[in-house]
Amino acid sequence: MLSRIKSFLVLCLAAFFVSAVYSQNEERPVRVTTDLVTITLTVTDPYGRYVSGLKKHAFTIYDEGEEQEISFFSNADAPVSIGILFDISGSMSGEKIQRARKALERFVSISHPMDEYFLIAFNSRAQLLLDRTRDSDALLRKLTLVRPKDNTALYDAVYLGVEKVTRGAHQRKAILIISDGQDNSSRYTFKEVKNLLKESDVTIYAVGIMDSNDMRDVIGLQGQAFLDELAAVSGGKSFYPKTNVELDEIFERIAIELRNQYSVGYIPKNFKPDGKWRRIKVKVKPPKGMPRLIVRTREGYYATPTIK
Repeated sequence: MLSRIKSFLVLCLAAFFVSAVYSQNEERPVRVTTDLVTITLTVTDPYGRYVSGLKKHAFTIYDEGEEQEISFFSNADAPVSIGILFDISGSMSGEKIQRARKALERFVSISHPMDEYFLIAFNSRAQLLLDRTRDSDALLRKLTLVRPKDNTALYDAVYLGVEKVTRGAHQRKAILIISDGQDNSSRYTFKEVKNLLKESDVTIYAVGIMDSNDMRDVIGLQGQAFLDELAAVSGGKSFYPKTNVELDEIFERIAIELRNQYSVGYIPKNFKPDGKWRRIKVKVKPPKGMPRLIVRTREGYYATPTIK
């Protein structure tokens, strides 16, 4: 027990050192060796309602099929580093982009007041419009100036978003993709984006702004499949609202989810830093009198002992 406490204290000191050094020189990320795996959990009941207030003993974590001992647990309403990826390509012109802007206002109004935002707009290329801001008004003002045009570099935007968010100030990281999902201008491939995401602890939420033509079009269906897969790998979710009311409700739901999640950490038994993919499975035991609960988290991680 004493050795575990010492290990945890060393980890905390190491994390503090990384934060201090990194803030002095953002261009030179520091790597620290650790075996701690941290995951974000979302728990819902069969009706999709978020379940908060669960204790550590309600969760059981399996790493490569072996049960693990939870060494870190938090269910606090803590701020999140959030990347907003906003599609400003030609396919988002007209009503699509107006609907998305309005719904995003609802999202930031419900989010944690200390959330940190990275705003990335993308058409033929991905552009970082705001870097590390807590000013939600500035975020919305930026989006009033953009005009939809050109092609769609969605893969590049996701890649840039993951790189930026992983360097955010808060422990939990998320990306909100607002797009019709069509990519026709990226330098990065889908496989490269997916692999980068699997190396990180970033949760993806995708909102597909699609009309009836997109849902029938082959390219539109490919875009939807891309958003679905990234969300599933990361433990997030993808949505495809059909009406303005449904769009507002979805953005509100994502904001509420981010404020009702659990952060859990464990040191894997028999950990080998061999770079191989290790699968994670989490089970949750409902308190007496509650129905079956559903837990959502990332699928796994690569067994490397470094944190960027």
